[in-house]
Amino acid sequence: QVQLVESGGGSVQAGGSLRLSCAASGISYGTYLGYCVGWFRQIPGKEREGVGAIDYAGRTSYTDSVKGRFTISKDNAKNIHYLQMNSLKPEDTAVYYCAARRACFGPSTEVYEYNYWGQGTQVTVSS
Repeated sequence: QVQLVESGGGSVQAGGSLRLSCAASGISYGTYLGYCVGWFRQIPGKEREGVGAIDYAGRTSYTDSVKGRFTISKDNAKNIHYLQMNSLKPEDTAVYYCAARRACFGPSTEVYEYNYWGQGTQVTVSS
């Protein structure tokens, strides 16, 4: 069973940066290389939305509101993915989740396609 743990959340002022990490366990390194990993966020009372994703080949996709500010990467030596968030805005405030899926055909950010989820980490951006 794949387990995901996010870290790196916190509070920052508008214009600042944070880097979130997503560490996977319970799966071999070679197998996890073939997974897609996505980042999502959720505000209380709203649906979870996709922020961006990365596939096994390193291709990425991002939602329009974060393009040019957020970057997803992975550590090819470990089962760890990152979400680098720059130029943060108050509207980026949310609980951020990472997720992984076995059937990886591209960097999709559709919530229903993901099999495994982390517990989430809070990001708060103040104006």
